[in-house]
Amino acid sequence: MSNGVFDTIVIGAGGMGSAAIYELARRGQRVLGLEQFTIPHELGSSAGSSRIFRFAYFEHPSYVPLMRRSYARWQQLQRDSGEPLLTVTGGLDLGPASGSVIRGSKEACRTHGLAHDVLTAGEVARRFPAWRLPAEFEGVYQADAGIVLADRAIAAHVSQARILGAEVHEEKRVLAWKSDGSRIQVDTARGSYEAGSLVIAAGAWASRLVSRLADKAIPERQIVGWFKTEGAHYAVGAFPIFILQGADNSTFYGFPEQAEEGLKVGKFRHRHEAVDPDAIDRRIAPEDEAALREIAPYLSSRIGEPLAFKTCMFVMSPDEHFIIDVLPEHPNVVVAAGFSGHGYKFCSGVGEILADLAMTGATSHDTSLFRLSRAALEGTN
Repeated sequence: MSNGVFDTIVIGAGGMGSAAIYELARRGQRVLGLEQFTIPHELGSSAGSSRIFRFAYFEHPSYVPLMRRSYARWQQLQRDSGEPLLTVTGGLDLGPASGSVIRGSKEACRTHGLAHDVLTAGEVARRFPAWRLPAEFEGVYQADAGIVLADRAIAAHVSQARILGAEVHEEKRVLAWKSDGSRIQVDTARGSYEAGSLVIAAGAWASRLVSRLADKAIPERQIVGWFKTEGAHYAVGAFPIFILQGADNSTFYGFPEQAEEGLKVGKFRHRHEAVDPDAIDRRIAPEDEAALREIAPYLSSRIGEPLAFKTCMFVMSPDEHFIIDVLPEHPNVVVAAGFSGHGYKFCSGVGEILADLAMTGATSHDTSLFRLSRAALEGTN
């Protein structure tokens, strides 16, 4: 028996799902969001208080237009909700001049006309005294970067969607879904629902609902830590958000100190641990802290004792680009997965894309990099 009939059902109300629910509701759709946990929660990929946003996108220049649109949508969400969600800190990309981070950052800036400064290692140290880089390193500084408050943004998207008439159910895990070609049925432990289209934005659980994603969207355990620091070099205004490619090609990211939280540091892909999202080990091992402290040689002062750690998940695609597409066998089912540790900043823009695809099967945004049919995914099942 159906508990309700909707235009679109969205499975997952984390970063991407909450934005899709809001965007669909803003367009007048009768939308249902189904979240297996509370909103927000600490168990997936959108956990925690803060995420980086940046425009000098070393991963690929085609992300820049999406970041511009996403930033405009974040600003609109701030205005609509009255929540201060964005803090501009400036952003530093750091690494060997010949490395992928510096080369990619410069390319994105050149391609899209982003104002930026290219700095030698010595210039980085003089301008941002927290850093002590090898002579062969460079920095790309781009002023229009900063922090978006992740958990508050999710709550804001959901609260605004509810004001617009969306139904969002918490602690309601989806067991299965099926399509007859024109209608979707979604089954939960507490009833079934029908809709004309379906958006699956289930994060680390996406492959449980779409079997073809099993080797395309793989959850990995990820740790971030907050550390005591010495002096004022790490404060907002003196210390931008950063991406650092080390001499061994490991990549770190981090945030200035906020409200006595300490310096926030993460190491991308941490210890390369693929996990079952329902059985992830959230305990912090000595090896977890040691991996984060590998950033120490690049800083001018000692990292102090840890103040806190958090365990979350990255959901990795084979080429580390997003998966956003309509399922070929089900043209009224849209998947959003594999955001590979760099997706949150785009949630507000991706919400528009998901709404477009759910409503019309197409979008004006350039999503060629994110298609299921791309070459990097063809070798997987």
